Amino acid sequence: MHFQVQSNWALCAVVASLAGMFGCAASPDANPSAGSGGTGGSGTTAPQSCGNSAPPAVLIRRMTNFEFSNTVRDLLGDTSRPGNALPGEQVGNGFGNDSTAQAVTFGHADRYSSIAETLATNATTPEKIGGLAACAPGITSTTDAVTEATCARTAIESFLPKVFRRPLEAGEADGLLALFSAVRATGSSFASSVAAVLEAALQGPDFLYRPELGVAQPGAVRLRLTGHEMASRLSFLLWGSTPDDGLRAAAASGALETTEGVRAEAARLLADLKARDVVRHFFDSLLPIPSLSNLARDPGRYPGFSPEIGELMRQETQTFLDHQIFSGAAGTGTWPSVFTANYTFVNEKLAAFYGIPGIVGDQMQQVPLDPSKRAGLLGQAGIVAGPVHSNEANPVVRGSFIVQKLLCKPIPLPSGDILAQVVPPPPELGGTVRQRYTQHSSDTACSSCHQFMDPVGFALENYDPVGLWRDSENGLPIDATGQTSLLGAAFNGPVELGQRLAEAEVAQECFATHWANFAYGKIMTDADACTTQSLNATFKESGYKVQDLVLALTQSDAFLYLPAVRP
Repeated sequence: MHFQVQSNWALCAVVASLAGMFGCAASPDANPSAGSGGTGGSGTTAPQSCGNSAPPAVLIRRMTNFEFSNTVRDLLGDTSRPGNALPGEQVGNGFGNDSTAQAVTFGHADRYSSIAETLATNATTPEKIGGLAACAPGITSTTDAVTEATCARTAIESFLPKVFRRPLEAGEADGLLALFSAVRATGSSFASSVAAVLEAALQGPDFLYRPELGVAQPGAVRLRLTGHEMASRLSFLLWGSTPDDGLRAAAASGALETTEGVRAEAARLLADLKARDVVRHFFDSLLPIPSLSNLARDPGRYPGFSPEIGELMRQETQTFLDHQIFSGAAGTGTWPSVFTANYTFVNEKLAAFYGIPGIVGDQMQQVPLDPSKRAGLLGQAGIVAGPVHSNEANPVVRGSFIVQKLLCKPIPLPSGDILAQVVPPPPELGGTVRQRYTQHSSDTACSSCHQFMDPVGFALENYDPVGLWRDSENGLPIDATGQTSLLGAAFNGPVELGQRLAEAEVAQECFATHWANFAYGKIMTDADACTTQSLNATFKESGYKVQDLVLALTQSDAFLYLPAVRP
């Protein structure tokens, strides 16, 4: 049942949701498009001074679809992933949480409304309404109005702070109780009237957005977040969800008002299994693996590949990265080790695809790799098959993925006359892919970009379009040698390319920048040099341990403070 209740509170919620704005938002960047398409903030430009500097201002952030699903799961026990039914997200910073790319359309508003109605109805069934207030299951058709109102207030004052991720403000419970009473007066049941309040809250700005007001600090350049605002920042970064009871208690006690307190809670959250889901979500956005089950390949040419194998490739990468980052085993935990690891994970079907004997069962199992052919991330079929969208190998798109995503060097899209030339050379030309593409990209108008993409793409030519090893093509030996100024020393084949990535400081800084983009909901630019310089230094000092990098994100001024000056 959908209630059309004309209260000031409900109207504010609808207007804010439609506009995608909130009055207490921090100011946007002076030039929000600065750095668009790039990564900036690589640490190569030293800031003049980083002492007590004002943190960069960003627009208020709305929950992503991933965060929305996780939040209603943790609040209401709903595991249907309703965020998947919301409109798709703009690329923005690459992770769907860029505050400058979170416009709300009427499609969003409509879906938020219908989802909120379903969630509220499901949460107020006789079996579940006790989760909102212990008194609620005892309300019957004979309960008097005063007892009903008292129980409704209990539900509002105990559960709505969890929805809003903050204590209710003075008089706020009265307004919400008025909404309950208005619906109850129409003849609706007690449960339906409570559902109306919850439905309104679940599509209101305090739920969908993360408003941050902050509190004054000495000087005029920054504000410190309140404890509850910091609890939200921590939980959405590390769990992709709403704060738990422990975080709310830490916020209420003042523990999150110190940098040390923030780090302690961040470490607790990072040790929880929910953090692994966030890391998996991060890599699903960074790597070309989410759509592997949808790759189209000619079954006549690649009979071993299928949508099921594509999905198993994705699971291989996810399991490998989870193990690398969280297992704590010797030689793991660092970003460089991700490129040099001498093992991967397969189950029986994926092992058969690779030609690995002796693996039985559906569970992913760790297996050693042939060090002459495969190592680490680049040795996994999904990573090299994912960028290719045809039956032919394409060193350009493979190289573009590595250069742009793993080295953070933007490659501008061709336009004008050059765009007309961007057609893959036909396989009918014969020879190897390398020979065809070398001729294709020899034009001086193309070489300025291809000089970066092609060498690393050619290093992966031993892998066919589904990621299986090959020594020759069309009867000719594969030439997988290459060299680029981005990596310095030359390399021959995928194993050596992975080693160069592990040794390259630019690759480690690029990884740190991606995490900063993700954590701060923006594209890091030269204006963020203080933040990126500090992150890169901490990451390097840790031996490039990924967990240490994630914890360092919570210790920066960009995470701990808000700018004091607002529009």
